Amino acid sequence: MPGIGAFGETSTFEEWDDGGRRFVVLMAASARHWVDPSIGWPRAHDVLRPGGWLALLGNVVVRRPGEPEVYAESADLHERFSPGNPDWGHPPLEDEVRATGEGWGLIDASASLFGPTIVRWYPTVQWFDGDGFADLLRSTSPYRRLDPDVREPLLDAIAGRIRTRMGDRASRRYLSVLRVGERAG
Repeated sequence: MPGIGAFGETSTFEEWDDGGRRFVVLMAASARHWVDPSIGWPRAHDVLRPGGWLALLGNVVVRRPGEPEVYAESADLHERFSPGNPDWGHPPLEDEVRATGEGWGLIDASASLFGPTIVRWYPTVQWFDGDGFADLLRSTSPYRRLDPDVREPLLDAIAGRIRTRMGDRASRRYLSVLRVGERAG
């Protein structure tokens, strides 16, 4: 279909040969954080036609004050199985994340590349039993990076903690955010 393109698995956005094509919309869904911003922002601008739009969709795990949260219930387990891991910590508070609701959020983009940004939030809550939550964590980068000899005992312990301290019911709260801006110039 003319005007729609994608880069292959073996190439990155920074290296992708656009063949001189220009697009009406460029979209990244939960992938923009992999792109080098010093190259990605100007490149996104350059591959869009005048009047084209950039759309970024992302998801952030968040928490609310006073709400039971799995990391709070399992921080000691994380430290026991993988001490000092920089990936461990509480998810940010929902209100703190929503405070990034103007512009491109925490991402620095030059106002000269894109016009005013439209921001929309979509809250979601998923519920899991202990085993389901452990399966979810297996799919996330901080846990996938762990050696299986560390990861599996840790996830078994987290699942057990959810069963014993949280009534075998744990939530995962997300904010999905859509940020859309028109190409300037």
